[in-house]
Amino acid sequence: MKLNTYRLTGWLTLQTMAALLIAPTMKAQDKPQVPAAQTAAATAASFDDLADTALLAMKKRAEELKIKGVALVAYAPGDTVNSWTSKMVVVGQMTTPASGTNQGSNLLGIAYTKASEMADTLKDSGSKVRPPKTGEYGFQGGKVARGKTGILIASFSGGPSEDDVKVSQAGLDILASKL
Repeated sequence: MKLNTYRLTGWLTLQTMAALLIAPTMKAQDKPQVPAAQTAAATAASFDDLADTALLAMKKRAEELKIKGVALVAYAPGDTVNSWTSKMVVVGQMTTPASGTNQGSNLLGIAYTKASEMADTLKDSGSKVRPPKTGEYGFQGGKVARGKTGILIASFSGGPSEDDVKVSQAGLDILASKL
C-alpha cells in the first residue's frame, strides 16, 4: 500500500512541476480567463451587501442635513446600462402630502427618474446635457460614476437639490470604493 501511495504522490509532484515550468511560458491568451459573465455576477452579488452600507451612509447624511426622502443606489455591469441591480431605503418619508395647490410628491418616483436620466446620459442628474425626455424632470440630486466593472448610480430625493447631491455623493463614495 505504501508503494501505491508513493507512486501517486510522485506522479502528482511531477505533474505539479511540469505545470510550474510550463505556466510562465504561456501566452496571455492561453491562460485561463474568468468569463465576463461570472465576473459581473460576482460583482452584482457583492453589490447587495455594499448597497446596504451605501444606503446607511446616505441615511446618515440626510439625517445630518435634517431632510427626509428616498435614497437609492444601483449598479449596472459594463459600459452601458442594459440592466441593473438596485436597492432603496425610505429616510423618514416616501411621499409628501398635498397642500393647497401643491399636489404632493412621490419622492421614490423622483429618485428613480433621476436615476433613469443618469442611466441614459451617464452624467449626474440635472446636468442639462440635453433637454429632459418624457418621464424625466431634469432635477439635480443624483450622482453617477464609472466603477471598475460597471456604472454606479446614487440618487436621493426629498431635500433641496444641493442637499440631495450631498446625500447621493455619500452613497456613491461607498460604491466607488469597492466596485
